[in-house]
Amino acid sequence: MTACAFIGLGVMGYPMAGHLQTGGVTTTVYNRTASKAQQWQQRYQGKAAATPAAAAQGADLVMLCVGNDDDVRSVVYGEHGVLASMQPGSILIDHTTASAELAKELATACAERGIGWLDAPVSGGQQGAENGVLTAMIGGDKEALIQADKALACYAKTREYMGPAGHGQLAKMVNQICIAGVVQGLAEGLQLARKVGLDADTLINAISQGAAGSWQMKNRYQTMWNNHYEHGFAVDWMRKDLKIALQEAERQGLSMPMTALVDQFYAEVQKMGGSRWDTSSLLARLERD
Repeated sequence: MTACAFIGLGVMGYPMAGHLQTGGVTTTVYNRTASKAQQWQQRYQGKAAATPAAAAQGADLVMLCVGNDDDVRSVVYGEHGVLASMQPGSILIDHTTASAELAKELATACAERGIGWLDAPVSGGQQGAENGVLTAMIGGDKEALIQADKALACYAKTREYMGPAGHGQLAKMVNQICIAGVVQGLAEGLQLARKVGLDADTLINAISQGAAGSWQMKNRYQTMWNNHYEHGFAVDWMRKDLKIALQEAERQGLSMPMTALVDQFYAEVQKMGGSRWDTSSLLARLERD
């Protein structure tokens, strides 16, 4: 595989596409805001296209990293969508955190055209994308993953095959559910620590080495303690992801009370003006009074 197209240059897609180009993979990008694609082109000396279809023309791999199910459909279908120009034998890879139902739908659409499919949502946030150390949870055709793996390795340090189409998205739902619970617990713990006068650094040094330790604790306790939230994975994005997870749970007849509760806590953070704050801003909600 020597030619890639990358559709969507947000805070994740921009550096991911950059890692492809600097990793020796000829990359053509498309972004809804053309100026962002032009900026990327100048920085990485790649190519920019005016439509998703033009970007995908002649590409062996086409990667998507956009906002939600509707955004994915808008760049896949129609005369300007990537399927209009992708050739049999090429592979469509969706890094968007979207629904498992969409993944199954697109897997079918690709199969009808002889195109491989992978739903491959990623975890690691903006920092992970910039450093090229994301984790990709991958569903779809295992043979397609074998073919695409070298390119994916440019920005995803860990690539786990989860099963058939949709299973990558299902794994990402579990990931977000687990994060939500951990962040809420950390927020409540830090609130108590501040209230009773514990030293944050000493506290975290004591408890982070045992069962209470987590990535969130290690990487977010200091910014939370200092009320700094202008960074990281935005509350808006987390609410979108939790909605997908809650809808899937409903489809499966499952109750997820903790996830539903934390989702509402994030809704309160949005009302506080924290739509773009990091997800660790659950502490700001607790301390708003």
